[in-house]
Amino acid sequence: MCDYDEPLYLISVVAKILGVHPQTLRQYEKEGLIEPSRTDGKMRLYSQRDMDKIKTILRLTRDMGVNLAGVDIILRLKEKLDELDNLNKELQDTLHKHSRNTKTPTKNLNTPTNFYELILFKK
Repeated sequence: MCDYDEPLYLISVVAKILGVHPQTLRQYEKEGLIEPSRTDGKMRLYSQRDMDKIKTILRLTRDMGVNLAGVDIILRLKEKLDELDNLNKELQDTLHKHSRNTKTPTKNLNTPTNFYELILFKK
């Protein structure tokens, strides 16, 4: 089984799978929305993570009418939300460990995370 981040797919394969022109993928790269790996011969290689990100970009642009500048902002906000979700989980885990060690009851702080994923970023 391949790693999610392993660059495997050539631009022509990605374009065919996702139903876009290779120039569209080059434009996304030029805009800084994606960053495929490169071979020694400078050929673009895309990972499954890159493909999923492109699918998100296509969903935002095609289905929701967001322009590329808006997509950039949304993707940056998503990254920040993911970081904050991870930090929140770490803090909750630390709090629960501490409460077990001190035998002090704590409120259940578990709140649904990644709710925005249900709307825009289906995993």
